[in-house]
Amino acid sequence: MKGSIVNTKSKHVPRRALIATILMVNVVMATRISVSRSLHPILRPSPKQNHIFTPGFASKHWRKSHLCPLWSSSFSSCLNSLHKSKTTSSHSFSSTSISCPASLSMAAATAAVDEVSLQDNPLLQDFEFPPFDVIDAKHVRPGIRALLKNLEADLEELEKTVEPSWSKLVEPLEKIMDRLTVVWGMINHLKSVKDTSELRSAIEEVQPEKVKFQLRLGQSKPIYNAFKAIRESPQWNSMSEARKRVVESAIKEAVLNGVSLEDDKRDQFNKIEQELEKLSHKFSENVLDATKKFEKLITDKKEIEGLPATALGLAAQTAVSKGHGNATAENGPWIITLDAPSFMAVMQHARNRALREEVYRAYVSRASDGDLDNTSIIDQVLKLRLEKAKLLGYKNYAEVSMATKMATVEKASELLEKLRSSSWNPAVQDMEELKSFAKGQGALEADELNHWDTSFWSERLRESKFDINEEELRPYFSLPKVMDGLFSLVKKLFGVDVEPADGLAPVWNKDVTFYRVKDASGSPIAYFYFDPYSRPSEKRGGAWMDEVVSRSRVLSHNGSTSRLPVAHMVCNQTPPVGDKPSLMTFREVETVFHEFGHALQHMLTKQDEGLVAGIRGIEWDAVELPSQFMENWCYHRDTLMSIAKHYETGESLPEEVYLKLLAARTFRAGSLSLRQLRFACVDLELHTNYVPGGSESIFDVDQKVSKRTQVLPPLPEDRFLCSFSHIFAGGYAAGYYSYKWAEVLSADAFSAFEDAGLNDSKAVQDTGHRFRETILALGGGKPPLEVFVEFRGREPSPDALLRHNGLLPVTASA
Repeated sequence: MKGSIVNTKSKHVPRRALIATILMVNVVMATRISVSRSLHPILRPSPKQNHIFTPGFASKHWRKSHLCPLWSSSFSSCLNSLHKSKTTSSHSFSSTSISCPASLSMAAATAAVDEVSLQDNPLLQDFEFPPFDVIDAKHVRPGIRALLKNLEADLEELEKTVEPSWSKLVEPLEKIMDRLTVVWGMINHLKSVKDTSELRSAIEEVQPEKVKFQLRLGQSKPIYNAFKAIRESPQWNSMSEARKRVVESAIKEAVLNGVSLEDDKRDQFNKIEQELEKLSHKFSENVLDATKKFEKLITDKKEIEGLPATALGLAAQTAVSKGHGNATAENGPWIITLDAPSFMAVMQHARNRALREEVYRAYVSRASDGDLDNTSIIDQVLKLRLEKAKLLGYKNYAEVSMATKMATVEKASELLEKLRSSSWNPAVQDMEELKSFAKGQGALEADELNHWDTSFWSERLRESKFDINEEELRPYFSLPKVMDGLFSLVKKLFGVDVEPADGLAPVWNKDVTFYRVKDASGSPIAYFYFDPYSRPSEKRGGAWMDEVVSRSRVLSHNGSTSRLPVAHMVCNQTPPVGDKPSLMTFREVETVFHEFGHALQHMLTKQDEGLVAGIRGIEWDAVELPSQFMENWCYHRDTLMSIAKHYETGESLPEEVYLKLLAARTFRAGSLSLRQLRFACVDLELHTNYVPGGSESIFDVDQKVSKRTQVLPPLPEDRFLCSFSHIFAGGYAAGYYSYKWAEVLSADAFSAFEDAGLNDSKAVQDTGHRFRETILALGGGKPPLEVFVEFRGREPSPDALLRHNGLLPVTASA
């Protein structure tokens, strides 16, 4: 990256941060990335899904669930009574951040159709931690409407009294933003983890009202002019860098949100934003419903030969939940779904080729027909995004997207092509090796391997080549032991302790664990929720991290110490079956490490300016750095050995197996890299050169891109775009390249530990301390390139990534 991307970065890094957290994103199908680090080519459960796009100042990139990227060579796409807290915690959320005046409550209660008393509405109560256990769909309409009415009054008051000073502009503005982001975040989170038709309907009804308020906020000329006045004031040069980032970001975001548009054009812009949010919402619901819709009931065990015991147990457990009360892992019946653990097991292990084909075709055609067809939604989204770009004076939507990122369209394309050319020949060799192996095993399909064959034969080849059977490794990766090892690692690297704090905060499901994070003195510095297991009937697929509240000086509870950050971390791994704990695949281990990397950047921030604290204000294409960085530790011997203990015997993972895992790290790296590049390239193409309504369809574009990025072209009927939630219902539009961009940063960051000596405990601790004080502590208060240079001592280079992936930067073309 040196000499190409990096030098350009130094010219193009925006001095402005995004005003707030990166968008909440969606991914029923998604999965963690780090393409070459996989043990197998199948997708990992995805994160970061149905987090709704929020237009408007402080909202365009207000919230983001950090979802995993789409994976795999075979995957085609790739997330009561009122609770009264009695905790003695010294940390609580400021009552001013979420409560409404009693007079407002009484007025709104009278008008509420739901006849739910606002006085008892948990969305409007003071709380120490969100009352997730009692929030219901009936609270959404009256609660959000009352909140918006209150915030509207606060905004009007701010506009009347605003002055170009921190205390008269930024602090009251942050309070307004925080009140909405916390409350809306609560209900949107519940929609992702505890979905009901009633909750969906309620959110859908009030969503336009929320968007209207955010547009009003984002297009406030008094606020915009006050920010400009701060930048032009004599005090500007003496302001901290973090505050300058807040101001410059606010100005840029206001322009991108249409503050400078004339009345007619602004009205058009606002209609577009409202419609885009509605379409995003519908897209994600269609993907979720289409994923839920597929169920394959199997009664003959011969049809599922090859499936491991864990998969059979899960399939039987699913059958029981669907009314087959006598289902057992041994005798069935079994139900196969498109939920990630079920789908992956079939693609990797089912000997029944017809079953693999049926399930694969169902997966890549999700949400592409009938009432759940997303095709027209995609066309409309692309059309509206282009219209929005033109209104703002840009040639295409990609330029709008890049306006708040490190990269430019040209530099993102340059990186993707560099990685593509380095990956193509290795991917061709991967396919030839796979065909040769399958032929040697007597496979009739060896000469014509299809998409439903590659994962199956890749797994067989990996087992043969490295003598590793992923299912046989599961007993060594029980969830409790993995979490213990993860927490031990972060204590060594960053000097913090993580301990269970169950009972301190209400949770939305009995399987959710609540944790406290403490510094070296034993004082709490953050909290987080962990929801690990798949629940297909109510929880969207994938894995993601998002904020509950951020660190903030302004929203301090006691007026002296900053409000502490709280996060939630969600995965979709195989739940405990019978008396066995959740036994994880190695990919699921990587996923947990990945999402915890995001959480660490949110929780270990030392930034007190709430609008650029933690993951807020960090350019999108840099935000994956800490998450992908943490994945590297899964291959660190001491770390892996600390978590890889047989759940029954306590036996450590044999040394020879660890060495094989290490050797398998680059297995099919070229193929996995190209898979991610397909997604990134089709995203950029659709948002730069594609003409909505023209002679070329979105599927034509995908096929064209795939000719250069896929050794095995997608099926003509492949409709993975219809479930590509990252870019059509999340924050990755013209930004999917960010995974690869940040992967360069993360690999180079980890190489600092390699240079220091991974076996030198003191050197690792010192380097970890430096990582914490820069990458994790500074948040969005400083441009990410400057933060990286402060940690690494130089600008980033792609060499570490290519080395970790086993790919040489050779010149090649498709």
